[in-house]
Amino acid sequence: MSDKKIRITQVASGFGRKPGQKENLVGLGLNKIGRSVEVVATPDVLGKVNKVKHLLKVEELG
Repeated sequence: MSDKKIRITQVASGFGRKPGQKENLVGLGLNKIGRSVEVVATPDVLGKVNKVKHLLKVEELG
């Protein structure tokens, strides 16, 4: 299994979003606009990112 990492930055608020979207942000380690986290791109993480992709900026790390 590859250990490909991605950097996820929150660019929009989770306030007032559909149920589960704010929880996905917290599950990714984000809770404020401008926060970034570097995580391993597992299927679990990519699924969470896909649910809230309109609130995030995603970059692949080498």
